[in-house]
Amino acid sequence: MIRLRRIDHVCLLVDNLEEARARWSREFGLLDRGGGEERALLSCEDEPFSLELVVGEAGHHHTAWELAADCPLAEAGRTLGAAGVEWVELDGSLHLSDPDGRGIELLPYREHEPWVAHARRSRIVRPGAPRRLGHVNCLTEDLGEGVAFYCDVLGMRISDRLGSEGVWFRIGTDHHVMALVDKGSSHFHHLAFDVVDIGQMRDLLDRLARHGRWLGWGPARHGIGGNIASYVRIVEEQCFVELYCDMEQLPEDHVPRDWPDDRFSSNTWGPLPPRSYFRFDSTAVEWERESFETLGRPLPPAP
Repeated sequence: MIRLRRIDHVCLLVDNLEEARARWSREFGLLDRGGGEERALLSCEDEPFSLELVVGEAGHHHTAWELAADCPLAEAGRTLGAAGVEWVELDGSLHLSDPDGRGIELLPYREHEPWVAHARRSRIVRPGAPRRLGHVNCLTEDLGEGVAFYCDVLGMRISDRLGSEGVWFRIGTDHHVMALVDKGSSHFHHLAFDVVDIGQMRDLLDRLARHGRWLGWGPARHGIGGNIASYVRIVEEQCFVELYCDMEQLPEDHVPRDWPDDRFSSNTWGPLPPRSYFRFDSTAVEWERESFETLGRPLPPAP
């Protein structure tokens, strides 16, 4: 079985590289790490990068995971082959797709700075940025097949289940690094940045609002995972960014829980998300931006 250490980065396709590079840096406080003319590399603190942008039809390209120290790249390749998963090796990492067709990159383990972030000397880290990339969430059209892939092939463990609608996965003590929600269609939903506390979340949301961003949902306090979360729609790349803090930490012997599919499991503080939250078509974006659902105008069916 493959053994993962952590989530490494998310790669998004963008229409205009220079515009997107400047936008993500300006709006989220990410540090521009360069990358050349072909790609932009952006980081939260002093990791190499946590967000990669490349030119293409806007959307998700891949999510990258770093292998554990005791799982060399060759072993990961053999495991994938034995499971019937096709892969290619490019630039020292393995590239493959999950059952929904979303790209995955497996990176070899690398030595990391031993000191905690605030104890490292740096001349480039700026105040106000998120602390790290924490997890991703995807909509799936086949939850069972996705669960089998992420558990049996990539070696993740189930944290919790939401009825028959969703499954949350973990690698270490964080409640989840990945989630799949069954909405009958496949789409990358969000990447999530960890912030220090709700005060930093407030500052980032104020900054984003001044740049014309809005909340699709939140702030909310999840029952599953426990985190306080706010979801900002990124129209250009057809995804959300979650800003979150206070995620539940799980013991090694955690037993997955089956949560009821109700409002309290999703938001102990109040309402469920609007139905536009699970869609990325132009009508859903308009209804969400103008708060039409809140004003009593039902969201039209998806095209």
